[in-house]
Amino acid sequence: MAQKPSIPKGTRDFSPEEMMRRNYIFDTVRAVFRTFGFAPLETPAMENLSTLLGKYGDEGDKLLFKILNSGDYAAGLSDDALRTPSRICEKGLRYDLTVPLARYVVQHQGEIVFPFKRYQIQPVWRADRPQKGRYREFYQCDVDVIGSRSLLHEVELVEIVERVFRKLGIRVALKMNNRKILYGIAETIGHADKMIEITVAIDKLEKVGIDNVRAELLERGIGAEAIDRLQPILELQGDNAQKLDRLEQIIGGSETGMKGIAEMRTVFAAVERLGCALPVELDLSLARGLNYYTGAIFEVKALDYAIGSICGGGRYDDLTGIFGLPDTSGVGISFGADRIYDVMTGLGLFPEEVGFTTRLLFVNLGREEERASLELLRAVRDRGIASEIYPEQAKMKKQMEYANRRGIPFVAIVGGDELATRMVTLKDMRSGEQEKIPFAELVHRLG
Repeated sequence: MAQKPSIPKGTRDFSPEEMMRRNYIFDTVRAVFRTFGFAPLETPAMENLSTLLGKYGDEGDKLLFKILNSGDYAAGLSDDALRTPSRICEKGLRYDLTVPLARYVVQHQGEIVFPFKRYQIQPVWRADRPQKGRYREFYQCDVDVIGSRSLLHEVELVEIVERVFRKLGIRVALKMNNRKILYGIAETIGHADKMIEITVAIDKLEKVGIDNVRAELLERGIGAEAIDRLQPILELQGDNAQKLDRLEQIIGGSETGMKGIAEMRTVFAAVERLGCALPVELDLSLARGLNYYTGAIFEVKALDYAIGSICGGGRYDDLTGIFGLPDTSGVGISFGADRIYDVMTGLGLFPEEVGFTTRLLFVNLGREEERASLELLRAVRDRGIASEIYPEQAKMKKQMEYANRRGIPFVAIVGGDELATRMVTLKDMRSGEQEKIPFAELVHRLG
């Protein structure tokens, strides 16, 4: 007996029902992006490893899927060469959509109008350990602006977050911080040179707790006295204004830190003026470990479902500089479609109609009945109503069972009596109710 086929761990098949729900998310997100003037972009699944390596930090580099050179490339190479990754792997699957965006902007800079506003909805891959809410292949829905340092874009991203999750029906809270503030904290505690080590450690605070973060900081060479000064900062209480006031007293000697505080005051004030209903909180433990962030950083959590962040991003001032286009600032945010799907499934938030591939089924009761049904079917489809006819003559019970198993909400019955009176019997499969409707009015009834 042949072994049952399978797929790699951390990847998934999506049934038609699941795809309809996923497309509902993609369509909702895409519609909001377009409302704010963003244009679509796609980039290849694989990039040159030189494009990807060194952009995500040491931990990110370890999670890159590397692609072996194919064909007869290895012919003639020595055993030592075959054991050298750089000789046999020149490409990798993209880790995110931001670095490929930076590569695209530099490569096509002569064709782009700046600020360049793009959205991108595509899969990414990470060689991570699969677990609930964490996959090796997953979709990101990114929206970014390249070529402007204006903080209006940060405010716009907050609005986008609010609108997307309001439309999806998910209650969320947006947490924000600023990498300049984190640098100011590191500078104040005497470890500006270990800014990256500090951010990587404190980014795990919610997952592992303060004791484990302290232990990791010690391992990374941060002294106990410095950690004692850091911990109260991470645990500051109060509203956003109160936290910033207290923070200003603590890190006021850091010019970079003060710039970060000023930026956050500007963003928070603008969001408040707009009357944004989204809860926005300054979270000083938020670090987002990716090395390329330089300013405001974002993270979104669902309030009614236990899962990791479902959206995140931030400001990056010189990501394109790595590819030869310096001083071109960008800011963006990424919606995690797979986690959003899990949240909506867990909370039962998908509208019922999302699951309907077919809204109306015509039963097939005979040659003359079939001919009349096909004419009605064409008229219904012309109005954009998803509909079909049972492909062969069969007992009514069998056709009704088919409609039930497919989740088709309406069934149209054209039998001998209906042909004689030119009336169609329309049955609501959810309530069991049925009514007779003139042929000419069926389209309007369903519309």
